Amino acid sequence: MSYRHWLKAGDLFTSGLTVRGFDLHQKNKGFTKKSHTFLPKIFRKMSTQSSKERPENLQFPFLDDDDTVSTIKESKTFIILRGLPGSGKSTLAHAIQDRYKDACRIISVDSYKIVPAVRSTIPEDYSKMDEDVVDCCKRDISVVVVDDTHHERERLDQLFDIADKYRYKVIFAEPKTQWKMDCLQLKEKNQWKLSVEDLKKMKPNLEKEFLPMYFGWFLNRKTSENLRKIGQAFLDELGSSKAFKKESKHFAPAIEDPKLKIDLTSYFVKRPPSVLHCTTKYTDFGKAPGAEEYAQQEAVKAAYGKAFTLTISALFITTKTAGARVDLTDQDLLLWPNDVDKIQPTDNLPKGSRAHVTLGCASGIEAVQTGIDLLEFVKLEKAGNKGLETVQELLPHGPCPLNG
Repeated sequence: MSYRHWLKAGDLFTSGLTVRGFDLHQKNKGFTKKSHTFLPKIFRKMSTQSSKERPENLQFPFLDDDDTVSTIKESKTFIILRGLPGSGKSTLAHAIQDRYKDACRIISVDSYKIVPAVRSTIPEDYSKMDEDVVDCCKRDISVVVVDDTHHERERLDQLFDIADKYRYKVIFAEPKTQWKMDCLQLKEKNQWKLSVEDLKKMKPNLEKEFLPMYFGWFLNRKTSENLRKIGQAFLDELGSSKAFKKESKHFAPAIEDPKLKIDLTSYFVKRPPSVLHCTTKYTDFGKAPGAEEYAQQEAVKAAYGKAFTLTISALFITTKTAGARVDLTDQDLLLWPNDVDKIQPTDNLPKGSRAHVTLGCASGIEAVQTGIDLLEFVKLEKAGNKGLETVQELLPHGPCPLNG
């Protein structure tokens, strides 16, 4: 009984945020709020260059990979550029503008004459800049590039608040220039005429590896909407099933009238935000065991901000959660931790067994429970328990595409 769907190029590997804290939503470094993913002067002709022709310091998935570009255009994405003055952020920003054309808007601190510095508080000068960022969000601009040093956590928190409020994913991008941390060269390149000492004061904060709350694949808007609709249809169908009603006491008071259906939508009262995701690694802003090691893996760094295709193989519910099971390919498994597919230390389940998308939780239940519930199903499968045959009537057969 498989409810199988293909999410076509609709999933962006990035990092997830939550309120207050640093985190990285797109596989590089992250901050706080609930998701982000990961750019300075380039000539118009650069837009016609292939990834092989493009300078190495301007090779990023969001510029070179067609599936990633298509996914970002279909989504709402903040690209937050981070780095010392003169390191190449503005060149990267213009390369992004060339790639995304009218779907992109650059908001650069240079336009607001805010001089980069180490400060005790964020200056009020940023209020006008943030008004323009919010205006882009209200107009649903697909790609909003914010160009600044972003060496202060407090300033990043302000941007994460905006991204979270308007449901934007966040990608962090840092210049790849050879001189990006060379304060002697940066002294000659930065437009603000900052001294070597001025630059050195900002450098330590930019050398830190700020980790997100979690890393994961984030579905684009259309795919999220489709999966939600399929999940809703599944709950409605299940609530009307005779076979399921035999177990209804676990979800609702006994129903005397067989024509009445169980309202599972009301039962799973806690729903995830508009953009659904599949978590790979919970890093708790760097405090979780193995967080630093995971973020430094080459596979993770290479995948950050890149589009993937995930396959949903089944929908499931328990008395606590409703979710979608995700089947991972060998490429996907490169991003999957080795220590998350077990409930007990002695469990020996296939790698990737816990991969899922949470669709809903019962009152008082946290989303992390969805993965635990799925592992219980996998353990039953491994033991040879396939469930009731009668439940097959609820599910369509054969592949059903989710247009990403």
